[in-house]
This record gives sequence, C-alpha cells and structure tokens, in this order.
Amino acid sequence: MLDATLRFENLMTAAVTLAVFVCCVSLHYEASIRLSRHIETSKRSLRWRFLVLMSGIFVTHVAEIWLFAGGAALLLHVPAAGNFTGGEPRHFLDLVYVSTMAYSSLGYDKLSPEGPIRFLFGTEGLLGFMMITWSASLTFLKMQNHWAV
Repeated sequence: MLDATLRFENLMTAAVTLAVFVCCVSLHYEASIRLSRHIETSKRSLRWRFLVLMSGIFVTHVAEIWLFAGGAALLLHVPAAGNFTGGEPRHFLDLVYVSTMAYSSLGYDKLSPEGPIRFLFGTEGLLGFMMITWSASLTFLKMQNHWAV
C-alpha cells in the first residue's frame, strides 16, 4: 500500500530539491546571459571567445553538480531522508561523484541512493539533461552566428 503521509523527511527532501533546482536554473540563466554577451561584445579572437564560452559552460555545470551534492550532504543529516546502498559516502567528493553520475544521466556505480533522497537525484538527472541541452543550444546558436559556412 502507498504511504501518502507527509513526513518531515519527505517535506525536507522536497524543500531541499526545490531550493537546489531554483539555484541551478538561476545560475545557468545568469551564466548563459553573461557568456552570450561576452561572445557578442568581446574584441578578442573568435577562438578565445569560444574558449571562454566553453570554459564558462563547464564551470557552470560543475557548480550545479556541487550544489546538488551539497543538497545531498544536507539531507544526509536527516537520518530518515535516505542513504546509499553500497556503503556510505566517506567524503564530500563521493557525493560529488554520485551527483555527477545523476546530472549527466550516466547512472550509478557502487553508491546508489535509497529512500526519499532519491527524489533529489531523480530531479537532478532531469535537470542535468535540460541544462546540458540548454548549453548545447547556446553553443550551437553562437557558432551559427559567428562561423561562416
């Protein structure tokens, strides 16, 4: 039978997931706008501008992955919010690794979330796909505008 009660750990997981989601979308929006403006206004070479664009996109994705890992670290302080099969993350970088696997939709390795915390990582998988697509679209549009065919 489905347990539909609103428990603290479920509400906490939903709140942390929503907060991280809003932070990631806002970060991605601001980074995309600034990088796009840089491409348009910089007097540097096209090669340099695209190096800055790709580096900026990479750093933005890494920051978003770390935000989700931070959300997971926060949720691990709520015992009923879940844990991991395959052992406990010993270091924050273990959470960054799991977050990277979720964000990039590669899937989990030895550490796999269980319990309400799965909602955070499931949301991360969908959002990561959306952010990667957003970045690819921005890159394509800038390449189309600046490269002669």
